[in-house]
Amino acid sequence: MVDKCIRTWGLIILTSMFFAEPSLGADDVALLKDLTSVIALLGLPCGQVVSATRLKDNDHIAICRDGNRYRVFVNAEGRVVAQKQ
Repeated sequence: MVDKCIRTWGLIILTSMFFAEPSLGADDVALLKDLTSVIALLGLPCGQVVSATRLKDNDHIAICRDGNRYRVFVNAEGRVVAQKQ
């Protein structure tokens, strides 16, 4: 009886892990908006950044709704740069 209950709860937990979406915190939403603005100000096609991966401080890979990917970072001269990936 206990074994069946443990297996059932284990299955429920594993299933919920597969179907759960990661929640975006307020900082994550702000970062996506900032990256969208930077890419637009640099005159590159994007539309909206839908996800970003942090590589290191001030260095991110931004993925746009239209499928474009950019590495957005601060170069040695202190300028923000977006390179198409």
